[in-house]
Amino acid sequence: MHSGGQSLRLLREQLGLTMRDVETASAAIATRHKSDEFAIPPSRLSDIETKGVVPSIYRIYSLSVIYRRDARELLSFFGVDLNKTAEDLHLSLPPKSHIADALQSSMATNIPVRMDPSFDFRFTMNMGRVVEKWGIVPLAYLAQFANRRYTYGYIGSEDFTMYPILPPGTFIQIDETKNRVIEGAWRSEYERPIYFIETRDGYTCSWCSMQKDGLVLQSHPLSPVPVRVLKHPQEAEVIGQVVGVAMRLGEWSTVDSLPDATTREALN
Repeated sequence: MHSGGQSLRLLREQLGLTMRDVETASAAIATRHKSDEFAIPPSRLSDIETKGVVPSIYRIYSLSVIYRRDARELLSFFGVDLNKTAEDLHLSLPPKSHIADALQSSMATNIPVRMDPSFDFRFTMNMGRVVEKWGIVPLAYLAQFANRRYTYGYIGSEDFTMYPILPPGTFIQIDETKNRVIEGAWRSEYERPIYFIETRDGYTCSWCSMQKDGLVLQSHPLSPVPVRVLKHPQEAEVIGQVVGVAMRLGEWSTVDSLPDATTREALN
């Protein structure tokens, strides 16, 4: 297996470029962007190719332009694979709810490419046992299934507004076409629409109802977060309705770790 530097050297040689050619091209890029950080002298390129020196983000950019390759590919030569972003998101738990854009850097993903013939969608089962083969698929291939009306969000580690239905750490899918609050009688809490709201303090999810000039943010009855009434749309705007969720089970906070009354004041 080639090292990062060796992989870069192969790209250069495949294009028939000398180190001087790279120097000249990178100097032009540096001049255009008015920064010497983009320049790559032959001595530095030699160190990168043969001595394990890791290029800076500026030189990664220059090399991606000169070698006609995506910068993400060059980053992967040095162990930074942006397609693994989804696997690492759970390692950081921001306290505030927010729109999740990190996955836009991913160009490929693992999906089931062959299922066990016995798979029957009517029954609950272990998906790990019915997927016969996983494969890497370029996300561009999945573009035909894309629907731009959806936004994706994440419930912050300190946002207990819809706990326990939407515990902290939940990923949510939001339909932006459904941004009008629906009033009605709901047979259960699972039928009542949950909305993704942008306020002056950030984002949150809640049940909603409208008053004269205000938006009522109704938290779950078991939540420690009180009901809030904010001016609409000056203080709160409905981004859309939550139509899908993805959460980890068995990692919900216990009652002892829920915010106390003092912490609730801070949350609001």
